[in-house]
Amino acid sequence: MNFSVGIVGLPNVGKSTLFNALLKKQQALAANYPFATIEPNVGIVAVPDERLQKLAEITKDEEKMSGLPPLKPATVEFVDIAGLVKGASNGAGLGNKFLSHIREVSVICHVVRAFVEENVIREGSSDPENDYATIQTELILSDLATAQSVQSRIKRNDDPMLKIAVDKLIDNLNAGIPAREISFSIEELAHIKPLFLLTYKPELVALNVSEDEYSPIHAAKLVERYSNLLQLNKSNLIVICAKIESDLSSLSEDEQKSYLQELGFANSGLERLIQKAYDRLGLISYLTCGEKEVKAWTINKGETAPEAAGAIHTDFTKKFIKAEVVSYSDFVQFAGWKGNREQGKARLEGKDYVMQDGDVVEFKIGT
Repeated sequence: MNFSVGIVGLPNVGKSTLFNALLKKQQALAANYPFATIEPNVGIVAVPDERLQKLAEITKDEEKMSGLPPLKPATVEFVDIAGLVKGASNGAGLGNKFLSHIREVSVICHVVRAFVEENVIREGSSDPENDYATIQTELILSDLATAQSVQSRIKRNDDPMLKIAVDKLIDNLNAGIPAREISFSIEELAHIKPLFLLTYKPELVALNVSEDEYSPIHAAKLVERYSNLLQLNKSNLIVICAKIESDLSSLSEDEQKSYLQELGFANSGLERLIQKAYDRLGLISYLTCGEKEVKAWTINKGETAPEAAGAIHTDFTKKFIKAEVVSYSDFVQFAGWKGNREQGKARLEGKDYVMQDGDVVEFKIGT
């Protein structure tokens, strides 16, 4: 499963610095992690997952290999969406091109400026609250134009629920309420989802702070403050320092860990952003390992074993027989498939089994 994070924000809030740091960091890890640049503003990068290294070491020992098998982490596409200015919904800046790029991503990440730097011109940015409001307004206005266009084409013999759903959408958008916060019935949603509304997409807000304000204590205070000001769930906010992320991208892995420890963080802002996006979309990863490769597969939380098998190949869903499953912790504790089978920790699960994050799996597939 592929998913993408669209990085949006006003000029000079730090989003391009963040994006460039992400690309540099992944290029430095190109020996073990897949990386590709599709366009100048699009990059496919690895989802950090320390479990893969451990599984590779266990596989090497169990299979008596001379070296580690290749690591294949899950990937995420980051899109640096440029061109947002006030009035974008009416064609200002890149206008429709900007909005069409947002329409294609899975999650919208608003980067807002929470630092003061006299040498960096704001160009429309004033403070996190107003920056976020500006972005939201443009997305709402775009969705309003979409809804009004649909409303103008509704005919008498159309499903009456279509008019009810669109009228409700327009009323709420006019009140400044994004589509994701509107309470739709199942029947109404059937008419709303095909509109691909921008404000229906999951969102994250990244508060870009200065170097001297980047600490876990200060981050917690900022999340508390802006979750109230922006009326957002705390889980949808993340504090980053784009400048520090840029510095980290030029360091070795050991140097990065040391630097982050000095700051008081266990993981980089980019890694935490990816995990936030995973959580916001309700995604998990299951793992496969063998001599050929050790790989993480992204699926939706709640998927059954046959549905998860389809991530490897679509035919696997209908040809599914059983799944041999071991939890990651057991797999490590008992050192691979052989040890877990001997300890009775390897389970054969059927079509109704709901996959768990970190399941190590071998699928039994028919012909």
